[in-house]
Amino acid sequence: MGHADGDQETALAYQRGVLPDVSRTFALTIPELPASLELAVGNAYLLCRIADTIEDDPEVDDGLRRQLHAELVSVLEQNRCARSFADRASAALGDATSASERTLVQDMPRVVGIYRQLSQTQQAAISTCVVKMCEGMPEYQHSEKAGGLDDMVELDRYCYHVAGVVGELLTELFCEHSDAIDAHRPQLFALAASFGQGLQLTNIIKDVWDDHARGYCWLPRDIFNEQGYDLDQLAPDHDRKRFRAGLEQLLGIAHGHLQNALHYTLLIPRSESGIRRFCLWAIGLALLTLRRVRANPDYVSPNDVKVSRRAVAMVVLCTRLTSGSDRALRALFRLAAQGLPRAPTNLSAMALGSSRAAS
Repeated sequence: MGHADGDQETALAYQRGVLPDVSRTFALTIPELPASLELAVGNAYLLCRIADTIEDDPEVDDGLRRQLHAELVSVLEQNRCARSFADRASAALGDATSASERTLVQDMPRVVGIYRQLSQTQQAAISTCVVKMCEGMPEYQHSEKAGGLDDMVELDRYCYHVAGVVGELLTELFCEHSDAIDAHRPQLFALAASFGQGLQLTNIIKDVWDDHARGYCWLPRDIFNEQGYDLDQLAPDHDRKRFRAGLEQLLGIAHGHLQNALHYTLLIPRSESGIRRFCLWAIGLALLTLRRVRANPDYVSPNDVKVSRRAVAMVVLCTRLTSGSDRALRALFRLAAQGLPRAPTNLSAMALGSSRAAS
């Protein structure tokens, strides 16, 4: 292991400073982890965010995007020059990329310096995740249009490539951290992708109108076709009744993935309270977001369904009080999910099937 960016405290201080600029949720949850895990998970998030920033910029053409993703992988796996990558990637980004994301890409050498401080197992897990993201995301370049994805299977695969793989990465890091967690490895990996997919689907639902304004749509055509809604006509003022019916089904699917996320969290030993809080806060915020959407199905912006700071504080307080009791956590989940539609009974099998197919 190298120490290109100083000791662990310096690295943690850097990550804690930059995370709030690129992720409100992860800036809240990652510091709850034990220090060695906080460093690895924070670093993994920043590297995945760099890959995602390149993916999301509409001014980066497909050929260059593929080249940049390949270079990012080579920086991690072949020790290629991070500064050269950062300069080339930064020059390619357009005005749609935020200043904080642009700064993060420019900081790639520092992020990679922290990556090289991690254990070999942690580095391998992170690079595997980044490779899967960079290989999987281009499959959906042809789908970046207002008409949506073909069906729920394609949406499930998309969510796996951008978020399910992160669930698997976290599981690998958690298992390396604790023998007690590693004892549940098969059960955790069976649920890991579904956990990530639940969070990603929540974001897709929340951001649907912002994505639409940018020419993106990640909604599944089959579900909306069943309701008589043509996603080619997607607009905030178009046939909201049929749109709400399709949205209701997606809320149920997301709810089901978050139920799997709770099962995952309860497999973490009670003694690992920080890891439990990390998982529970993400689940709680996602559930409250889904409830906000259901209460306001005519929303036209993420701000219309944004979870308030007061609600976030309640999630933090309630999970701190109950994280040691599985029974209390199940009751808290039911309370937070009150009013959400029920998920399909075959959701776990669906999530696992797509995970294996995508791997």
